[in-house]
Amino acid sequence: MYREFGMEVLTTAEMERADRLAIAAGTPGFALMLSAGQAVAQAAIELVEEGPILVVAGRGNNGGDGFVAAAELAARGREVSVILLCERDSLQGDAASAARGWKHPVLPFNPQAIGKPALIVDALFGAGLNRPVKGEPYDMIEAINANGAPVLSIDLPSGINGTTGAVMGIAVRATETVTFFRSKPAHLLLPGRIYCGRIRVADIGIDAQVLSEIAPQTFENVPPFWRSHFPVPQVDGHKYARGHAVVVSGDITATGAARMSARGALRTGAGLVTLATPRDALAVNAAALTAVMVRPTDTVVEFAELLNDKRFNACVIGPGAGVSERTRDFVLTALAAQRDLVLDADALTSFADAPDRLFEAIKASPDPKVVLTPHEGEFPRLFSDISNKHPFRSKLERVRAAAERSGAVVLLKGADTVVASPDGRATIAANAPPWLATAGAGDVLSGMIAGLLAQGAPAFEAACIGVWMHGEAAQEAGPGLIAEDLPETLPAVFRRLYDEFGVEY
Repeated sequence: MYREFGMEVLTTAEMERADRLAIAAGTPGFALMLSAGQAVAQAAIELVEEGPILVVAGRGNNGGDGFVAAAELAARGREVSVILLCERDSLQGDAASAARGWKHPVLPFNPQAIGKPALIVDALFGAGLNRPVKGEPYDMIEAINANGAPVLSIDLPSGINGTTGAVMGIAVRATETVTFFRSKPAHLLLPGRIYCGRIRVADIGIDAQVLSEIAPQTFENVPPFWRSHFPVPQVDGHKYARGHAVVVSGDITATGAARMSARGALRTGAGLVTLATPRDALAVNAAALTAVMVRPTDTVVEFAELLNDKRFNACVIGPGAGVSERTRDFVLTALAAQRDLVLDADALTSFADAPDRLFEAIKASPDPKVVLTPHEGEFPRLFSDISNKHPFRSKLERVRAAAERSGAVVLLKGADTVVASPDGRATIAANAPPWLATAGAGDVLSGMIAGLLAQGAPAFEAACIGVWMHGEAAQEAGPGLIAEDLPETLPAVFRRLYDEFGVEY
């Protein structure tokens, strides 16, 4: 995946507004279409150097972009043909103007008309598709996918909902997708991202100043987004200035998850990390840890006494903690102590029968910095009504609604991890490799986020940084990754970030 510019992600409605603002500022709509079509033509030339090119065009502006691309490719000496969904004289607006620039006949909308092109340009539907594909378009998409030729999709593969990333019955499987001005949610969310292939964002003449009026709230989770909040140790600093994270361990039968979380916190930069461990697991944890300290903590009273020390400023509860009233009480104690808090796994499930009790405690804290890190199996336990996976309700919308309801930053894990803040901001990550789906990886992530919180990063940015670095650490480790590898590859990720940010080390 590559971008020419911009980390903002625009919904279909926001992109339509960007077009309108550009037009109102003096750029004709047809000029935008000409620039879009020319960008598609350039991408097509780069994708296949020779051979016939087929454009499959729809009746809207996406089809208009296709007609411009066809005319541009023909002007550059390429052999081009066009299949059109509707009658040519039924086109309206800019799409009709674009079709007039195509001086050749159009082929009937019939799968047999596809033939054996070197490249198919998919200009059938745009990002605004919001109903299932049926009838002739369904048959055409099916034939495009079966043809075997590489496919270049305009804006989004036809059949993908631009806002949710859902497949609307069937969708084109593109080799490459060219979109315009900024990415759309479906370029990052699954399953849409899988259908897009490589993604190119092209400049079509929309001034970036329109973003100040649109005020988008969704961003791709990339370093430029959170650069200003990324904690960097100072030359005159010391370990106590970098915070002290506490990770709550489970009993002797479930200690590994907490230890992985603790190591994640330490590797991400927390100055000190302590494992609060039941006494029956003290020897096991002490024998397995070196730089991480251990503190015997059996009861809620002992945990509260530990948190009386203000130097313990961030806490992780959940990995291997056990689903129990004890875990629930530990969470409420940490919230009452106003500690920065990451809740994962068993801590979330412990509130499955009383989620409002957790949300009320979060909101009662004067300045909560709380991050909830469920995966898709845990999310419904806290947000049962929000978890409905209707095609028109995206993962992005579900996580935003959960953050608003809970008062916490919510991180819904997956290959397209979404992080949302109660204030409406959200990011989508697209850098996690498939081998990151392994036991214990989430435990490491929860510790990494706590390590960033301990150093003073705001909760939303800490979650975003943690997710991105988690994915990069997995990329660094490569196939065959196990969770224990993740903390050990973080130094290489830090070096690359320091180089990118110009930090001396």
